Amino acid sequence: MRKNLIYTTTAQRTQSSTTLLGFNASKRTKHAKTLDLNHSCFSLFTFHFSLFTIYFSLFTFHVAAQDTVRYVGTTLSNVDYHHGQLSPAIGVHNIQTFRANRSNPENNWTYNHQPMLAYWNNTFYLNYLSNPVGEHHDAGQTLLLASKDGYHWGKPVVIFPPYKVPDGFAKDGKKDTAKNSYAVMHQRIGFYTSTSKKLLALGYYGIVLGKKDDPNDGNGIGRVVREIKADGNFGDIYFLRYNHFFNEKNTNYPFYTTSKDNAFVAACNEILATPLLMQQMVEEADKNDSLIPLKKEFKAFNYYHLPNGNVVGLWKYALTSISKNEGKTWQYNPTRAPGFVNANAKIWGQKTSDGKYATVYNSSEFRWPLAISVSDDGLNYKNLLLVNGEISTLRYGGAYKSYGPQYVRGIQEMDGKPIDGNMWVTYSMNKEDIWVAKIPVPIKDKVNSYPNEVFATMPHDKALNQWNIFSPLWASVTIDTTTKALCIKDADPFDYAKAERVLPASSQLSAEFSITPTQDNYGQMDIEFTDAKGAPCIRLSLDSTGSLITKAGYRNKGLAKYKAGDNLIIKININTATRFYTVTVNGKSTAANLLFAPVSSIERIVFRTGNTRRFPDADTPTDQDYDVKNADAKDKEATWYISYLKTSGK
Repeated sequence: MRKNLIYTTTAQRTQSSTTLLGFNASKRTKHAKTLDLNHSCFSLFTFHFSLFTIYFSLFTFHVAAQDTVRYVGTTLSNVDYHHGQLSPAIGVHNIQTFRANRSNPENNWTYNHQPMLAYWNNTFYLNYLSNPVGEHHDAGQTLLLASKDGYHWGKPVVIFPPYKVPDGFAKDGKKDTAKNSYAVMHQRIGFYTSTSKKLLALGYYGIVLGKKDDPNDGNGIGRVVREIKADGNFGDIYFLRYNHFFNEKNTNYPFYTTSKDNAFVAACNEILATPLLMQQMVEEADKNDSLIPLKKEFKAFNYYHLPNGNVVGLWKYALTSISKNEGKTWQYNPTRAPGFVNANAKIWGQKTSDGKYATVYNSSEFRWPLAISVSDDGLNYKNLLLVNGEISTLRYGGAYKSYGPQYVRGIQEMDGKPIDGNMWVTYSMNKEDIWVAKIPVPIKDKVNSYPNEVFATMPHDKALNQWNIFSPLWASVTIDTTTKALCIKDADPFDYAKAERVLPASSQLSAEFSITPTQDNYGQMDIEFTDAKGAPCIRLSLDSTGSLITKAGYRNKGLAKYKAGDNLIIKININTATRFYTVTVNGKSTAANLLFAPVSSIERIVFRTGNTRRFPDADTPTDQDYDVKNADAKDKEATWYISYLKTSGK
């Protein structure tokens, strides 16, 4: 395979140029002797200028003709902020689906990572791998979650249980020998929906023996598969593909061809016959597996199709290539997509329901923020918007538990299309908790009108369509079915709930909202007004002493007192040119205040149940080997109801 088609060699360019000019080198030398010196110099100059022009033209044509994914926008992430100073894609809802808790008797493993997503039978399915403490530490298992709406998820169930490595097993050239050892799981493909509409779950059992051992060295046990059925039950577990030490005689599950379900066997055969699916298995499979087309250590492959039938491939580090034959071969070795910033974390790409394309990835050399970029043609990506700019507290130490929202995956082409037409992705937070994000399609970052929203008058399922929410399981953001208000709750000592509304850029803004706290001696609600980059200029707080305060430089300034159950109607008038703002509480005006930080315009209002987070940062040590104090604790739940938000400005 050709290593790189983006640039031709100098010799190739020279040969092409001389052929196009119609010159033969020996004839040109002989002919030059018949010319006078001036004419010769002029001719030589003309020739070299023409040659340079053709060199440049050929080079430009070759680069332009080469299909490749590229980022053509100008926005970049600032890693000093968890949100990267990116403007949010409007209406993204980040929903926690699983929260690790070591005191949970049903599921107390705290390393949870590598989630995968499918939509089948009007249901979201999410599987992820899990280890007791850290990465590549046995035992390993894969769990499955299900949801009808993407917001309410059931309890995780084990779909691939821990697998005992045969005692006495050792890898070639290694001294460590298995004794009461269990496999660890690792998979880059988690689901497949067959042409007969069977949904299969896939997993891989790798082996780690000793501290420096690698489960993806080709010496694992093999890949397993089982059917997920419409009634919620599962089929039997089978091996789909063995690694070279293992076969039907020395493994615990039968080979898939022994199944009596012909449609299941056919579905497995479809996987094995599809290069784009097999390519996702390259890291774990035998290094000489004949069914894997590109046998090089490019990681975390995913793909999508262009309108002309070409396939765009994406790997970690934003590596990319193009295939014109469904992944059997690739036009060039995967190379960094020009303009993309991405490190050793996954990147996801897909076609969206509006006919455009999107990539979601960590847009820095770290695993934050989680961002999205949009393309009209699937090759040229033009913007960079925020999906999730939060980093929850990493509560439990463990090997290779990186900070941030990471390892993003969406729904691959054959694995279903959610009926809402939106883009759904899943990711892990700190390799500890599992999340999904709903990204509205079309993907937007601007609003044209000022919100005037009375939640009780809005359809329940659409009331938060224009809001960006961050909703952990113990700190939720919902529309309450009884009060029909925006309900924000928090019982999580290590995380917070957040609801954010994008506004038209305003140098003068009037905002009014009604908020009812159900407590006055615990909990915290911050209300911030920020610019497009998320920099706040005003912060009001309902604190744990029954006080409404505002940030005034280094200090806080009291504005009013409140009691549990009080309905507070708060109105704020802001002028960024004069830097003054006024606050009225239940019709009572307070003294004018000065913005605690200057901004040129206001573009968001934020409701958040905790302090601003700045840990970790770019200088934080990579690995956290400790648990935080009282990591299993849960706070008394605090609740706030927001019944409306009305704004105007210019």
